Amino acid sequence: MKLDQKTLKECRIYKMLEKSKQHISFHTPGHKVGKWDITELSFSDNLSAPTGVLAEAERDIAEELGAARSFISTDGSTMGVFAMIYASGACKLLIPKNSHKSVYNACYIMGKRTVVVNNDVLDGIPQPLSPDRISSHLEGVEAVLITYPDYYGNLSDLWAIKKLCEKKGIPLLVDGAHGSAFKGSELHASRFADMWVDGVHKGLPCLTQGAVVSANEKYAEALAEGVDIFRTTSPNYLLMASVEYAVKSRANEKIERAIIKFKEKTGAYQNGDWTKAVYSFGKNAFAAQKYLEKKGIYPEFCDGDNIMFYFSRETKKSELKKLKRVLYRAKKKFPPSLRLTPENVQGRKGLEIEEVPLEGSEGRICAVACGLFPPCTPLVASGERVTADSVEKLMQAENFFGLTVRTDEDGESVRCIQVFKD
Repeated sequence: MKLDQKTLKECRIYKMLEKSKQHISFHTPGHKVGKWDITELSFSDNLSAPTGVLAEAERDIAEELGAARSFISTDGSTMGVFAMIYASGACKLLIPKNSHKSVYNACYIMGKRTVVVNNDVLDGIPQPLSPDRISSHLEGVEAVLITYPDYYGNLSDLWAIKKLCEKKGIPLLVDGAHGSAFKGSELHASRFADMWVDGVHKGLPCLTQGAVVSANEKYAEALAEGVDIFRTTSPNYLLMASVEYAVKSRANEKIERAIIKFKEKTGAYQNGDWTKAVYSFGKNAFAAQKYLEKKGIYPEFCDGDNIMFYFSRETKKSELKKLKRVLYRAKKKFPPSLRLTPENVQGRKGLEIEEVPLEGSEGRICAVACGLFPPCTPLVASGERVTADSVEKLMQAENFFGLTVRTDEDGESVRCIQVFKD
């Protein structure tokens, strides 16, 4: 990556490091290079209680991000998530099921209660929680934490969610680990949240682990306390410099437009985030991933059904051209093959059905509703996954519906259930 010299001139931490003299190091770190990778010295300030260059850099970053206060993290977005959950003062938080593990870990460690709301799933991709779904679960909730955007580039309706939180008088927290590329736009979390994390290293030109956590005026002091508790006391200065540089770097509208056009032409999953392109391969996803890697293309992840590619303002048009060629071949070689889930069965006609013994059918997706008779209500509805508990009840019941009874080779009666073919 070629550094923009104009942006570098605006970066206080970089200029401090550049001007520092090579010296004999009798301080950490152990490699003893003694210039670029240093510790807290007389000229380099102290991130735990900054008064000099680091304080100035954080003030600049807050201004860039539209925050009352912003705090550099060299511990990734995870530190920011811990700090803002602590700063919220909430004992009970509403979170989407597809929240990052750091959200669950923070709540567990701090003894927070959680209202975990299930995401709807469309073709294997979790969808954002609707404001109505959130509204119906707000009883007793003292803070709402939303992942925005999510790993698939889906955007929640933060404006409506903000209004819900304001009406109830509770803070809205945003895990924006994947939203730093929205900086300066109407989509950025700062437009909606009381506290939010920017995963700077994911969407901006920053070294890995660089992030920022920010707050509005009301929560600034509480967030400062949370950051002091959870942030490392040994931050890397090069990493901090890269965070400042990334936040101060300017948008590249040409590559953004090129990526949006690329996604449209290649049939990517429709989302609201230009940095993420998702393609469905179904059962062939892992095979397609291996094919792509053999061609020198490494996507962000493969979830077993979909492959996601992460872009940034540093992505080159030549790289998009190569990806387009290889992606076309991958789609041709590994055409999308539907992997059945309870969510994508609904509304699909023409799916093949097979009859299998009820015993051993756990985990399969039911094709014909079945249950006990009476009460003649489905124990397992069409489209639902068969559970061990359902199998046990249906095996023991004297009267049932939706099952068939066959005779095996030994003349024994076998209860069978109709399921969709995998």
